[in-house]
Amino acid sequence: MTPNASETLRAAVREIPDFPKPGILFKDITPILLDGKLFRLAIAEFSRGCEGMDVAKVAGIDARGFLFGATLAHELGLGFVPIRKRGKLPGPTIREAYALEYGESEIEIHSDAISPGERIVLVDDLLATGGTAAAAKRGIQRLGGVVTHIQFLIELTFLGGRAQLGSTPIQSLVAY
Repeated sequence: MTPNASETLRAAVREIPDFPKPGILFKDITPILLDGKLFRLAIAEFSRGCEGMDVAKVAGIDARGFLFGATLAHELGLGFVPIRKRGKLPGPTIREAYALEYGESEIEIHSDAISPGERIVLVDDLLATGGTAAAAKRGIQRLGGVVTHIQFLIELTFLGGRAQLGSTPIQSLVAY
């Protein structure tokens, strides 16, 4: 992480109280997306995090992980693997379930998206409790992929999401 990049990005995150429900202080990344220099800074930091990792593809989690993951894949000249909510991908997929606050949800990956042994960086906008990222990691591994590391724009450290991701290296550009 370059000096001041984390502080610069953090200063741009807008906090929206009581969204999507009372008591939640939502971290809105829209100001970063709206500012070309800030968006470029985030992608540059993600790109630096991939140096020396011998990554074959970038995987991004639906939906905001697509914004950063696909842009990072383009920057690195790599393919992009979309990891979507259940029922959104055409063709054969594998499915992984994860726990929500009240119930369960599922993500899917195309069965042919990752070849055995491919080294994958997983990208999302936010690490909270870690359930979605853990499910995505399991799906990549089921397809034979190796998750080299996981990158997040924001990490809510007080929710302990890292614990769900085992020993996989994690890079968070902004931590709260």
